[in-house]
Amino acid sequence: QVQLVESGGGLVQAGGSLRLSCAVSGSIFSILTMGWYRQAPGKQRELVATATTGGSTVYADSVKGRFTISRDNAKNMVYVQMNSLKPEDTAVYYCNANLKTTHGSPPYSKWGQGTQVTVSS
Repeated sequence: QVQLVESGGGLVQAGGSLRLSCAVSGSIFSILTMGWYRQAPGKQRELVATATTGGSTVYADSVKGRFTISRDNAKNMVYVQMNSLKPEDTAVYYCNANLKTTHGSPPYSKWGQGTQVTVSS
């Protein structure tokens, strides 16, 4: 019943900006970590950025200084603001959450459907 729904992808010229959003819905006790991953054609899925409930963040070296991840814990949402976009940022971006549905259950991972980001030169 837990779902992750992403939005905000699209076409943008190099140097432009996009903001991706991910909404987590369903019966959720807590979300421990939320993050963004991306996958370009012919390449492995890679981490973009993650954020814990307490606000700790991790960024891929390739996006540091350009991307900013943020969370709205009250709304169970995570965002990534992407500035100074480059053609090499072109990929399908996936939202991920590590969550618990009950207090006693272990955390598990859920993925969104992905949203396409295309950066033209």
